[in-house]
Amino acid sequence: MTALDQLRTPRLLLSRPSTSDLHDLIRFNQDARVMATLGGVRSRAETEEYLQRQLDHWERYGFGWWIARDAQTECFAGRGGLRRLAIGGRDEVEVGYSFLPEFWGHGLATELARESARVGFAKLHLPELVSFTLATNDASRRVMEKVGFRYERDLLYADLPHVLYRLTSAAWNSGGRDD
Repeated sequence: MTALDQLRTPRLLLSRPSTSDLHDLIRFNQDARVMATLGGVRSRAETEEYLQRQLDHWERYGFGWWIARDAQTECFAGRGGLRRLAIGGRDEVEVGYSFLPEFWGHGLATELARESARVGFAKLHLPELVSFTLATNDASRRVMEKVGFRYERDLLYADLPHVLYRLTSAAWNSGGRDD
């Protein structure tokens, strides 16, 4: 177990995913409200493949998406964290976050995004991070901006219009975040 396998924020328990998280992820991936901005509802088989990709990412890079649980109840709340991916032919590390609807509107996405950025810069010593969302997802854009990400450009991702935001280590360390 590494230092990144389990973390705690004021309101979230973050843990490296395991096969025991499959049931929660199936419920998450079959919620149409959650998946409306994440490519659509996924079947059990698609969720099994998704979980395996997350497990493989952790094995390869030593970080990835965490499973997010409510710190008081330990109930599954969502997932997010850091992941490597190619965007426009460039290798990037993305900050991502998504929660079940009952956890929306409480600042948990911002809390998870901030912790992800902190880990990316303070623990992994990355020079920059990106985050992106559908161009119409105003709530996600607000999260990025609160954490300090700045709009960089429009892009097509999964054949859909997205917006890409970037945060540099220098901006993070200078405190250029909106709290």
